[in-house]
Amino acid sequence: MEPLRYLAVLVACLLVTLPLEFVLGARVLRRPRRLALVLLAATAPFVVWDLVALARGHWSFAPGRTVGLTVAGLPVEELLFFVVVPVCALLTYEALGLPRRGSRDR
Repeated sequence: MEPLRYLAVLVACLLVTLPLEFVLGARVLRRPRRLALVLLAATAPFVVWDLVALARGHWSFAPGRTVGLTVAGLPVEELLFFVVVPVCALLTYEALGLPRRGSRDR
């Protein structure tokens, strides 16, 4: 179970926030260009940061705590983190920013 824990947390984050797209109409997934721009802005600097930190030996990833699949030297879980967390944040932001029925903010 230990190698799957990181993936399990990411899946849990998606399970909690993905319904916001369909239940509250967050409209994040229905705007793929905007989502892609957000992901690029959120992902690119942190991937570079991780790669530099790994190369300099500032940190590492414990092989027993990941599934072992890497892309460009980063565990796949780390790359998924940089996609899943911004998507979850954007879903939450959009869902909370929507005017509610009966609200004066329409």
